[in-house]
Amino acid sequence: MQQRHLGPFQVSAIGLGCMSLSYAYGTPPPVEHSERVLLAALDAGVTMFDTAALYGYGVNEELVGRVLKPHRRRITLASKGGMAGVTFPDGIKRIIDGRPEAIRLNCEDSLRRLQTDVIDLYYLHRFDKKVPIEESVGAMARLVEEGKVRALGLSEVSAVTLRKAHAVHPIAALQTEYSLWTRNPEIAVLQACRELGTSFVAFSPVARAFLTAKLLDVGTLDPKDIRHGMPRFEPANYAANLKLLPAYLEVAREVGCTPVQLALAWLLHRGEDIIPIPGTTSLAHLNEDLGAVDVKLSPAIMARLDTLINQNTVVGNRYSAQSQSEVDTEMF
Repeated sequence: MQQRHLGPFQVSAIGLGCMSLSYAYGTPPPVEHSERVLLAALDAGVTMFDTAALYGYGVNEELVGRVLKPHRRRITLASKGGMAGVTFPDGIKRIIDGRPEAIRLNCEDSLRRLQTDVIDLYYLHRFDKKVPIEESVGAMARLVEEGKVRALGLSEVSAVTLRKAHAVHPIAALQTEYSLWTRNPEIAVLQACRELGTSFVAFSPVARAFLTAKLLDVGTLDPKDIRHGMPRFEPANYAANLKLLPAYLEVAREVGCTPVQLALAWLLHRGEDIIPIPGTTSLAHLNEDLGAVDVKLSPAIMARLDTLINQNTVVGNRYSAQSQSEVDTEMF
Protein backbone atom coordinates (compact mmCIF):
# COMPACT_ATOMS: atom_id res chain seq x y z
CA MET A 1 0.00 0.00 0.00
CA GLN A 2 1.28 3.44 -0.89
CA GLN A 3 1.85 5.80 2.05
CA ARG A 4 1.02 9.44 2.73
CA HIS A 5 1.80 11.83 5.55
CA LEU A 6 -0.97 12.81 7.93
CA GLY A 7 0.35 15.22 10.52
CA PRO A 8 3.05 13.35 12.44
CA PHE A 9 1.93 9.99 11.05
CA GLN A 10 2.64 8.02 7.91
CA VAL A 11 -0.53 6.22 6.86
CA SER A 12 -1.92 4.20 3.98
CA ALA A 13 -2.88 6.38 1.01
CA ILE A 14 -6.44 5.09 1.40
CA GLY A 15 -7.90 4.67 4.87
CA LEU A 16 -11.06 2.99 6.08
CA GLY A 17 -14.08 4.94 7.24
CA CYS A 18 -15.66 2.58 9.75
CA MET A 19 -19.06 4.28 10.19
CA SER A 20 -21.09 2.04 7.88
CA LEU A 21 -20.08 -1.06 9.83
CA SER A 22 -22.40 0.08 12.63
CA TYR A 23 -24.51 3.00 11.47
CA ALA A 24 -26.06 5.24 8.83
CA TYR A 25 -26.92 3.20 5.74
CA GLY A 26 -29.68 0.98 7.04
CA THR A 27 -29.29 -2.18 9.07
CA PRO A 28 -25.58 -2.80 9.68
CA PRO A 29 -24.05 -6.19 8.85
CA PRO A 30 -23.63 -8.89 11.50
CA VAL A 31 -20.84 -8.11 13.95
CA GLU A 32 -18.81 -11.10 12.80
CA HIS A 33 -18.83 -9.81 9.25
CA SER A 34 -17.79 -6.32 10.33
CA GLU A 35 -14.90 -7.87 12.21
CA ARG A 36 -13.79 -9.63 9.02
CA VAL A 37 -13.91 -6.38 7.06
CA LEU A 38 -11.67 -4.62 9.61
CA LEU A 39 -9.13 -7.43 9.65
CA ALA A 40 -9.16 -7.73 5.86
CA ALA A 41 -8.41 -4.02 5.59
CA LEU A 42 -5.53 -4.43 8.02
CA ASP A 43 -4.17 -7.42 6.08
CA ALA A 44 -4.41 -5.43 2.82
CA GLY A 45 -2.19 -2.68 4.22
CA VAL A 46 -4.71 -0.15 5.53
CA THR A 47 -3.26 1.62 8.55
CA MET A 48 -5.70 4.55 8.91
CA PHE A 49 -8.97 3.66 10.67
CA ASP A 50 -11.58 6.36 11.28
CA THR A 51 -14.45 6.17 13.77
CA ALA A 52 -16.39 8.52 16.09
CA ALA A 53 -18.32 8.60 19.33
CA LEU A 54 -21.45 9.34 17.30
CA TYR A 55 -21.39 6.24 15.12
CA GLY A 56 -23.96 3.89 16.60
CA TYR A 57 -23.67 5.95 19.80
CA GLY A 58 -20.41 4.26 20.71
CA VAL A 59 -21.04 0.86 19.15
CA ASN A 60 -18.63 1.51 16.27
CA GLU A 61 -15.83 2.53 18.61
CA GLU A 62 -16.39 -0.62 20.65
CA LEU A 63 -16.17 -2.73 17.49
CA VAL A 64 -13.01 -1.03 16.22
CA GLY A 65 -11.39 -1.11 19.65
CA ARG A 66 -12.07 -4.79 20.26
CA VAL A 67 -10.96 -5.99 16.83
CA LEU A 68 -7.89 -3.81 16.37
CA LYS A 69 -6.56 -3.81 19.96
CA PRO A 70 -4.12 -6.68 19.24
CA HIS A 71 -2.77 -4.67 16.27
CA ARG A 72 -2.75 -1.25 17.92
CA ARG A 73 0.88 -0.43 17.14
CA ARG A 74 0.35 -1.09 13.44
CA ILE A 75 -2.40 1.47 12.93
CA THR A 76 -3.24 5.15 13.16
CA LEU A 77 -6.50 5.36 15.07
CA ALA A 78 -8.78 8.37 14.59
CA SER A 79 -11.94 9.23 16.45
CA LYS A 80 -14.11 12.28 17.04
CA GLY A 81 -15.84 14.09 19.88
CA GLY A 82 -17.93 17.18 20.35
CA MET A 83 -20.95 15.39 18.88
CA ALA A 84 -22.22 12.28 20.60
CA GLY A 85 -25.25 10.47 21.92
CA VAL A 86 -26.66 11.81 25.19
CA THR A 87 -29.26 9.87 27.17
CA PHE A 88 -32.52 11.63 27.98
CA PRO A 89 -35.73 10.26 29.57
CA ASP A 90 -37.17 9.75 26.08
CA GLY A 91 -34.07 8.10 24.61
CA ILE A 92 -30.61 8.83 23.23
CA LYS A 93 -30.24 11.99 21.17
CA ARG A 94 -27.43 13.35 19.03
CA ILE A 95 -26.02 16.46 20.70
CA ILE A 96 -23.38 18.89 19.44
CA ASP A 97 -21.44 20.15 22.45
CA GLY A 98 -18.07 21.86 22.12
CA ARG A 99 -17.69 22.88 25.76
CA PRO A 100 -14.37 21.79 27.28
CA GLU A 101 -16.05 19.52 29.83
CA ALA A 102 -18.08 17.78 27.11
CA ILE A 103 -15.03 17.24 24.93
CA ARG A 104 -13.10 15.74 27.84
CA LEU A 105 -15.99 13.41 28.68
CA ASN A 106 -16.33 12.36 25.04
CA CYS A 107 -12.62 11.63 24.80
CA GLU A 108 -12.48 9.59 28.00
CA ASP A 109 -15.52 7.58 26.89
CA SER A 110 -13.87 6.97 23.51
CA LEU A 111 -10.61 5.83 25.12
CA ARG A 112 -12.56 3.28 27.16
CA ARG A 113 -14.56 1.99 24.19
CA LEU A 114 -11.50 1.86 21.94
CA GLN A 115 -9.53 -0.01 24.63
CA THR A 116 -6.50 2.22 24.19
CA ASP A 117 -4.49 4.64 26.29
CA VAL A 118 -4.17 7.21 23.53
CA ILE A 119 -6.08 8.25 20.39
CA ASP A 120 -3.68 9.08 17.56
CA LEU A 121 -5.88 11.66 15.83
CA TYR A 122 -8.78 13.25 17.68
CA TYR A 123 -11.23 15.42 15.74
CA LEU A 124 -13.78 17.95 16.82
CA HIS A 125 -16.68 16.33 14.97
CA ARG A 126 -18.69 19.53 14.67
CA PHE A 127 -17.92 23.14 15.50
CA ASP A 128 -20.37 24.12 18.24
CA LYS A 129 -21.30 27.65 17.24
CA LYS A 130 -22.25 28.46 20.84
CA VAL A 131 -18.64 27.90 21.95
CA PRO A 132 -15.65 29.79 20.52
CA ILE A 133 -13.47 27.42 18.52
CA GLU A 134 -10.51 28.56 20.60
CA GLU A 135 -12.15 27.14 23.75
CA SER A 136 -12.92 23.78 22.17
CA VAL A 137 -9.46 23.40 20.66
CA GLY A 138 -7.88 24.58 23.90
CA ALA A 139 -9.59 21.72 25.70
CA MET A 140 -8.37 19.30 23.03
CA ALA A 141 -4.83 20.68 23.38
CA ARG A 142 -4.94 19.83 27.07
CA LEU A 143 -5.77 16.25 26.13
CA VAL A 144 -2.59 16.22 24.05
CA GLU A 145 -0.60 17.58 26.99
CA GLU A 146 -1.99 14.79 29.17
CA GLY A 147 -1.01 12.10 26.66
CA LYS A 148 -4.58 11.04 25.89
CA VAL A 149 -4.39 12.30 22.31
CA ARG A 150 -1.44 12.58 19.93
CA ALA A 151 -2.71 15.00 17.26
CA LEU A 152 -5.77 17.16 16.65
CA GLY A 153 -8.21 17.38 13.78
CA LEU A 154 -11.34 19.28 12.79
CA SER A 155 -14.36 18.13 10.80
CA GLU A 156 -16.63 20.19 8.55
CA VAL A 157 -15.14 23.62 9.27
CA SER A 158 -14.32 26.65 7.18
CA ALA A 159 -10.88 28.00 6.32
CA VAL A 160 -11.53 30.86 8.76
CA THR A 161 -12.28 28.47 11.62
CA LEU A 162 -9.30 26.30 10.73
CA ARG A 163 -6.96 29.27 11.00
CA LYS A 164 -8.40 30.30 14.38
CA ALA A 165 -8.02 26.77 15.69
CA HIS A 166 -4.51 26.35 14.32
CA ALA A 167 -3.44 29.49 16.20
CA VAL A 168 -4.30 27.67 19.45
CA HIS A 169 -2.77 24.29 18.59
CA PRO A 170 -1.46 22.76 15.34
CA ILE A 171 -4.25 21.04 13.42
CA ALA A 172 -2.90 17.86 11.83
CA ALA A 173 -5.95 17.06 9.71
CA LEU A 174 -9.19 18.54 8.48
CA GLN A 175 -11.92 16.15 7.44
CA THR A 176 -14.95 16.85 5.30
CA GLU A 177 -16.86 15.39 2.39
CA TYR A 178 -14.94 15.63 -0.88
CA SER A 179 -15.59 13.92 -4.17
CA LEU A 180 -16.33 14.80 -7.76
CA TRP A 181 -19.86 15.74 -6.75
CA THR A 182 -18.95 17.64 -3.56
CA ARG A 183 -16.39 20.32 -4.35
CA ASN A 184 -16.89 22.67 -1.40
CA PRO A 185 -13.35 22.19 -0.01
CA GLU A 186 -11.96 23.69 -3.21
CA ILE A 187 -13.39 27.11 -2.36
CA ALA A 188 -10.89 27.90 0.40
CA VAL A 189 -10.33 24.98 2.76
CA LEU A 190 -7.81 23.03 0.67
CA GLN A 191 -5.66 26.11 0.18
CA ALA A 192 -5.76 26.92 3.89
CA CYS A 193 -4.79 23.35 4.73
CA ARG A 194 -1.79 23.57 2.42
CA GLU A 195 -0.67 26.88 3.85
CA LEU A 196 -0.83 25.49 7.40
CA GLY A 197 0.54 22.01 6.67
CA THR A 198 -2.77 20.37 7.57
CA SER A 199 -3.59 17.11 5.81
CA PHE A 200 -7.02 16.76 4.22
CA VAL A 201 -9.10 13.63 4.90
CA ALA A 202 -11.92 13.08 2.40
CA PHE A 203 -15.00 11.23 3.63
CA SER A 204 -17.75 9.95 1.33
CA PRO A 205 -15.23 9.92 -1.56
CA VAL A 206 -17.51 7.88 -3.82
CA ALA A 207 -20.46 10.21 -3.22
CA ARG A 208 -22.36 7.92 -0.85
CA ALA A 209 -22.48 5.24 -3.59
CA PHE A 210 -23.52 7.49 -6.47
CA LEU A 211 -20.10 7.13 -8.10
CA THR A 212 -20.24 3.35 -7.81
CA ALA A 213 -22.82 3.51 -10.63
CA LYS A 214 -24.67 0.70 -8.85
CA LEU A 215 -27.26 2.70 -6.93
CA LEU A 216 -29.73 3.28 -9.74
CA ASP A 217 -32.96 3.43 -7.73
CA VAL A 218 -33.14 5.30 -4.43
CA GLY A 219 -36.41 3.50 -3.79
CA THR A 220 -34.35 0.43 -2.89
CA LEU A 221 -32.66 2.16 0.06
CA ASP A 222 -33.38 0.87 3.55
CA PRO A 223 -36.03 3.00 5.31
CA LYS A 224 -33.45 3.92 7.98
CA ASP A 225 -30.81 4.99 5.45
CA ILE A 226 -29.62 8.53 6.14
CA ARG A 227 -29.56 9.30 2.43
CA HIS A 228 -33.34 9.64 2.51
CA GLY A 229 -32.81 12.99 4.20
CA MET A 230 -30.29 14.30 1.68
CA PRO A 231 -31.66 16.45 -1.16
CA ARG A 232 -29.41 14.92 -3.83
CA PHE A 233 -31.05 11.57 -3.17
CA GLU A 234 -34.62 12.82 -3.53
CA PRO A 235 -36.09 10.84 -6.46
CA ALA A 236 -36.37 13.74 -8.93
CA ASN A 237 -32.91 15.10 -8.13
CA TYR A 238 -31.32 11.68 -8.22
CA ALA A 239 -32.89 10.91 -11.57
CA ALA A 240 -31.29 14.07 -12.93
CA ASN A 241 -27.92 13.14 -11.42
CA LEU A 242 -28.04 9.67 -12.96
CA LYS A 243 -27.79 11.33 -16.37
CA LEU A 244 -24.17 12.16 -15.52
CA LEU A 245 -23.17 8.52 -15.23
CA PRO A 246 -22.98 7.32 -18.87
CA ALA A 247 -20.18 9.76 -19.70
CA TYR A 248 -18.49 8.99 -16.39
CA LEU A 249 -18.62 5.25 -17.12
CA GLU A 250 -17.08 5.88 -20.50
CA VAL A 251 -14.09 7.54 -18.83
CA ALA A 252 -13.71 4.55 -16.49
CA ARG A 253 -13.72 2.20 -19.50
CA GLU A 254 -11.05 4.26 -21.22
CA VAL A 255 -8.87 4.30 -18.12
CA GLY A 256 -9.41 0.59 -17.52
CA CYS A 257 -10.74 0.75 -13.97
CA THR A 258 -14.04 0.53 -12.14
CA PRO A 259 -16.18 3.63 -11.47
CA VAL A 260 -15.27 3.42 -7.77
CA GLN A 261 -11.56 3.29 -8.52
CA LEU A 262 -11.90 6.25 -10.86
CA ALA A 263 -13.53 8.34 -8.11
CA LEU A 264 -10.83 7.48 -5.60
CA ALA A 265 -7.99 7.91 -8.09
CA TRP A 266 -9.31 11.38 -8.94
CA LEU A 267 -8.98 12.33 -5.27
CA LEU A 268 -5.52 10.81 -4.93
CA HIS A 269 -4.40 12.82 -7.96
CA ARG A 270 -5.74 16.08 -6.47
CA GLY A 271 -2.79 16.22 -4.08
CA GLU A 272 -0.39 14.16 -1.99
CA ASP A 273 -1.94 15.70 1.11
CA ILE A 274 -5.39 14.19 0.44
CA ILE A 275 -6.32 10.87 2.08
CA PRO A 276 -9.67 9.33 1.09
CA ILE A 277 -11.44 7.16 3.67
CA PRO A 278 -14.11 5.18 1.82
CA GLY A 279 -16.36 3.02 3.93
CA THR A 280 -17.74 -0.35 2.98
CA THR A 281 -19.39 -3.43 4.44
CA SER A 282 -18.23 -5.63 1.55
CA LEU A 283 -14.94 -7.51 1.33
CA ALA A 284 -15.08 -7.37 -2.46
CA HIS A 285 -15.68 -3.61 -2.42
CA LEU A 286 -12.81 -3.17 0.04
CA ASN A 287 -10.40 -4.79 -2.40
CA GLU A 288 -11.84 -2.71 -5.23
CA ASP A 289 -11.35 0.50 -3.24
CA LEU A 290 -7.73 -0.26 -2.45
CA GLY A 291 -6.98 -1.01 -6.09
CA ALA A 292 -7.43 2.71 -6.82
CA VAL A 293 -3.85 3.42 -5.68
CA ASP A 294 -2.59 1.80 -8.88
CA VAL A 295 -4.82 3.80 -11.25
CA LYS A 296 -3.01 6.52 -13.19
CA LEU A 297 -4.95 9.49 -14.56
CA SER A 298 -3.58 11.87 -17.15
CA PRO A 299 -4.13 15.64 -16.90
CA ALA A 300 -6.57 15.32 -19.81
CA ILE A 301 -8.64 12.70 -17.97
CA MET A 302 -8.62 14.80 -14.81
CA ALA A 303 -9.89 17.79 -16.80
CA ARG A 304 -12.68 15.71 -18.36
CA LEU A 305 -13.82 14.50 -14.95
CA ASP A 306 -13.72 18.01 -13.51
CA THR A 307 -15.95 19.25 -16.30
CA LEU A 308 -18.34 16.32 -16.20
CA ILE A 309 -19.25 16.15 -12.50
CA ASN A 310 -18.96 19.27 -10.37
CA GLN A 311 -20.97 21.70 -8.26
CA ASN A 312 -22.66 23.10 -11.38
CA THR A 313 -23.76 19.80 -12.90
CA VAL A 314 -25.01 18.03 -9.74
CA VAL A 315 -28.64 18.62 -8.76
CA GLY A 316 -29.59 19.06 -5.09
CA ASN A 317 -27.87 20.23 -1.94
CA ARG A 318 -25.51 18.03 0.03
CA TYR A 319 -27.46 18.29 3.29
CA SER A 320 -30.96 19.22 4.38
CA ALA A 321 -31.45 22.74 5.73
CA GLN A 322 -31.31 21.44 9.32
CA SER A 323 -28.11 19.45 8.79
CA GLN A 324 -26.57 22.31 6.83
CA SER A 325 -27.19 24.64 9.76
CA GLU A 326 -25.01 22.39 11.92
CA VAL A 327 -21.88 22.68 9.80
CA ASP A 328 -19.55 25.66 9.55
CA THR A 329 -21.27 27.36 6.60
CA GLU A 330 -18.40 29.72 5.87
CA MET A 331 -16.87 26.86 3.90
CA PHE A 332 -19.62 27.06 1.26
